[in-house]
Amino acid sequence: MQGDPEVLEFLNEQLTGELTAINQYWLHYRIQDNKGWTKLAKYTREESIDEMKHADKLTERILMLDGLPNYQRLFHVRVGQTVTEMFQADRQVEVEAIDRLKRGIEVMRAKGDITSANLFEEILADEEHHIDYLDTQLELIESLGEALYISTLIEQPS
Repeated sequence: MQGDPEVLEFLNEQLTGELTAINQYWLHYRIQDNKGWTKLAKYTREESIDEMKHADKLTERILMLDGLPNYQRLFHVRVGQTVTEMFQADRQVEVEAIDRLKRGIEVMRAKGDITSANLFEEILADEEHHIDYLDTQLELIESLGEALYISTLIEQPS
């Protein structure tokens, strides 16, 4: 089934965003795990895997529309050195994704591609949930201080 070129461009642009997020979250997961922040590392690893699932769905949709998924392009991967910097970097990825998804939904609906719009809406809901989580964590860091916040991220060996 031949897809609209503008819809395919949005799908590929979002795919690029997801591939970037996968890499950024995975690196943050590894840094967190290395620092012993095991609870946070587990959560960040799952976020990276969720982004992989989004990338897979986008790839499937692009191929269905006779497009070619672009796996060679990434946006800028932001790497935080502190937990606050990591959350801020991850939040920026989500803000950019939400803006891109909302623009894409409008175009897809206008062009009558309801299935692609629904896919973007599904991803949008996940990204909004993640940004809410990040905002909550940043608020906790602000109220507790980073050192006390980090102390809550450590799991004692069993």
